[in-house]
Amino acid sequence: MHALPALTDAVAQNPGVTFDWVVDESFAEVPSWHPAVRHVFKSAHRRWRKQFGASFRKKEFSNFYRQLNHANYDLVIDAQNNIKSSFISFLRKGPVHGMDKTSVAERPAHWAYKYRYKINTSLHAITRQRALFAAAMGYTLPETAPQYGLLEDAFAAPDIAITEPYIVLVHNASWSTKLWPESHWHALIDKAEAAGYQVVLPGGSQAELLRGKKLASEHENAMALPRLSLSALGGLIQRAAGAINCDTGLAHLTAMIGTPAVTLYGPTSAQLIGTTGRHQQQLIASDPPFTCAPCYKRYCDYAGEKKMLSSCMAALEVENAWDLLLAEIRKSQGSQAPRL
Repeated sequence: MHALPALTDAVAQNPGVTFDWVVDESFAEVPSWHPAVRHVFKSAHRRWRKQFGASFRKKEFSNFYRQLNHANYDLVIDAQNNIKSSFISFLRKGPVHGMDKTSVAERPAHWAYKYRYKINTSLHAITRQRALFAAAMGYTLPETAPQYGLLEDAFAAPDIAITEPYIVLVHNASWSTKLWPESHWHALIDKAEAAGYQVVLPGGSQAELLRGKKLASEHENAMALPRLSLSALGGLIQRAAGAINCDTGLAHLTAMIGTPAVTLYGPTSAQLIGTTGRHQQQLIASDPPFTCAPCYKRYCDYAGEKKMLSSCMAALEVENAWDLLLAEIRKSQGSQAPRL
């Protein structure tokens, strides 16, 4: 998602340019949301590791290699700049452009690139992507705010009956330290009910789906969603009055769409990967007393006690999150500008 504004820049500087995009199969919908993307090639790192024999027999590796090298391109860019993406870059015939050894997300990745660019590591991930594309394609990095450039019909609302107005609560995250305590979600759902809002709770993994059902079971105004595609979730978020999110992919999807939202940051940095878009707010754990935040740890050892849930996330108050969200909802209701 962070790479989409770079494509928008590239199209503005080079009208008519198109892209083929290599992406993990779990996120293959994302490139299809941008009009400049012509073909999407799916990799499957996780599944290939777990099912190597079966994938080999089905010729998935050889088919992927042929897809990757089916055409000659004017330019090949590794926008991810980590070890997994650099392996894909290594398989691609011809020179690849990427970040240099001081700029990549994972140090060995730069070995796969012939053309390497120094990109400031203190910049937000979206700005780093925009700077990389500008350097590789030979234009000046625009000073304008990032534009995702999404297709108008990128998202389709799922066929689920939901009473409006409703708020999306993204309670899941890839690390347990990025989660908000369940007691906070319960308190938030109560506030939503008092204000006349229904809430919906999305989930991807089995654990997330079960947590959503558990939270919803204690509230009449709450609904746990089934597993949905990213495009369907985009359609659902697009219709929502607002959202409160843990730091995860759906938070960035919310920001792309422009639905009013508050995203919670504890062990990760809002400065480097914070949600970017219209009507977005961040509630950030900071010092005092959390001089350790952001720590980027998958366990919390604040005050010498090792635990899976983080103290800094627990300290983010429900009242503050709710007030910030209501303020953004009010702002959005007074704005006539398109969201996408």
